Amino acid sequence: MSNQDVDDRREYYRIEDMIALDFSPLSEAEALSSDPLHDNSPLFNLLSDLNLMDIESQHLLRPISERDRTLASYLKVMNKRIELLGQALAQSLLRDIGEPRGVSISEGGINLSHDQALAEGTCLAMRLVLMPEALGLLVRARVVHCRAGADGRFDIGTEFENLTEAQRQLLARHILQRQAQQRRQARGEE
Repeated sequence: MSNQDVDDRREYYRIEDMIALDFSPLSEAEALSSDPLHDNSPLFNLLSDLNLMDIESQHLLRPISERDRTLASYLKVMNKRIELLGQALAQSLLRDIGEPRGVSISEGGINLSHDQALAEGTCLAMRLVLMPEALGLLVRARVVHCRAGADGRFDIGTEFENLTEAQRQLLARHILQRQAQQRRQARGEE
């Protein structure tokens, strides 16, 4: 295990998860750019924006609920309706991105299995749909290791780069929810 792997394991909690994932290498100019990534899929961009706006508006709902419970309840219902629309969008996107697959994910990056090797240092644009909430994220990641596996596939470790605070919060919330769900399932099996 490399020092990077050890450091990553200490800094972030890692979970095994099933997510829809698609990625492509970035050109050198795109890799060096600090501009946000954009996807060619309007549906994916819409899903991603819906999720980020939800995170960015969470702090606004608390003071409203303290002053006006009826309005806060109405806004929560509207938010649920928007979440349902987002889940419908995600189902359409799964046809483009592919079926969910097993990965190891943390706030710091993703480890995945892939049929082709990727050079260390390669910068990637990754489209993630975190299930079952259907959270869409377009993130920049760099390959930190690529190892041949026994099955002819490659174990690829990536590290996220330039995450926005909202993206980091979405990842953290998803990981905490999945961790709690996995613990509940483990207790149920005992």
